[in-house]
Amino acid sequence: MLTFTALGPFQAWSDGNPVDLGGQRQRAVLARLLVAGGRAVPVSTLIDELWPGGPPAQALSTIQGYVSRLRRALEPDRAPREEARVLVSAPPGYALRAGTDQVDAWRFESLVKSDGAPAQVWAAMDTALELWRGPALAEFAELSWATTEAGRLEELRLIAVERRAGAGLALGRATSLVADLEAHASAYPLREEAWRLLALALYRLGRQGDALGALRRARAAWRDELGLDLSAGLQRLEADMLAQRLEDDGGAGTAAGLPPYPEEPTPLRVLVADDQALVRTGVRAMLAGEPGVTLAGEAVDGEEAIALVAETRPDVVLLDIQMPRLDGLAAARRILAENRPPKVIMMTTFGSDENLYAALRAGVSGFVLKTSAPEQFLAAIRAAAAGDALIDPTITTRLIASFAGRTDPAAPPALAGLSDSRLDVLKLVARGLTNRQIGQTLSWPEEEVSIMVKSLLEHLGLFDRAQLVMAAYESGLVTPGEKSSFSSL
Repeated sequence: MLTFTALGPFQAWSDGNPVDLGGQRQRAVLARLLVAGGRAVPVSTLIDELWPGGPPAQALSTIQGYVSRLRRALEPDRAPREEARVLVSAPPGYALRAGTDQVDAWRFESLVKSDGAPAQVWAAMDTALELWRGPALAEFAELSWATTEAGRLEELRLIAVERRAGAGLALGRATSLVADLEAHASAYPLREEAWRLLALALYRLGRQGDALGALRRARAAWRDELGLDLSAGLQRLEADMLAQRLEDDGGAGTAAGLPPYPEEPTPLRVLVADDQALVRTGVRAMLAGEPGVTLAGEAVDGEEAIALVAETRPDVVLLDIQMPRLDGLAAARRILAENRPPKVIMMTTFGSDENLYAALRAGVSGFVLKTSAPEQFLAAIRAAAAGDALIDPTITTRLIASFAGRTDPAAPPALAGLSDSRLDVLKLVARGLTNRQIGQTLSWPEEEVSIMVKSLLEHLGLFDRAQLVMAAYESGLVTPGEKSSFSSL
């Protein structure tokens, strides 16, 4: 049986024996296809992502050579003219065909998202965590797609640790959990669930003073790192411990079950506007293979895009910033000026900082580079539709450094008069947190965060989350030197 491991040293195995995958770049091709989760990765994306500093002249033939050699290594018994079954051609690129049980990262994610009774969750998380043999995709750390995927898998690992601990508390295993939870909370002091579980485990053991001490440490860490007090949930836990009225729920709480991932009730309708047929074809192919997303139409210039938006009423518009007749910035302004406009994401190859900054101020939901991986495009579409914004970190970091703090006569008035809770939400929006993440940080329901964000928009006379980000920087509420996450705004 052919298997693949990415949670540690990257390797393919045939019946338990390592497969020779060749040199670093050839291995990176296979790793990139694994990260795509079975979806096709265009050849152009592989080229751009394997040579981020600029591809060589023979990049296409080099990729084809890598794929050919990988196919021979993965299927040594395949006849010369027989179609490949593992590393397959999937226009406009290639895809890895494998079952969930054949790829440790895929199996890991499936286990982390599984649910059931505490004993089932404990067993599933134990199995998931045993799959880890070291940092994910570490040998490709210089490539941005690998760093992004490694971060996503690490977040899932932390969730697995916390879900296992929550299930363990429900099963009465507090004694064996305290040491691990101490290490977990110390390593990740901004994770509310880590402190909650540690405090509960100590409390269950009759160590009330130590439990309250853990919450004091959490408060100090949050004030140092975020300038915030404990979340409402941790404050309630602290009050209940002091009053000795903590209900014995086994400590499972939210950790004993991962909330189900919401399903899209209706497909997101996406309109793409770009004067290059190749770009439109690539977006069309990408959307065709993605459940819950569909193509609403295609336009070749800004004027046609405006007309199609009025005709088709899409949820999201992917808009090239450079187009004939009417450029993307002017088209975006007109689209966003309409009643109940769709979300607009600008696509760019380079773009001037002035244009990108002006588009942010106009209210676009962000930018994606045309060379981005399909996963990044899809993440941007879903983030924008959900009311968040996603901006490529290489663009955002440059813009913030260049334009933050500049005086703009059209900027919203100073933030005086906003309550502390509103300012806290605005800070977290500007630092890159989604509504769900803000809710987890402040222990608020996601719906309450959404209402607060809408209230901020109304108060400041803005209509898009990206404009909130710019207002926070322009007012000096958040500065470029602060610890931030610019990958999703």
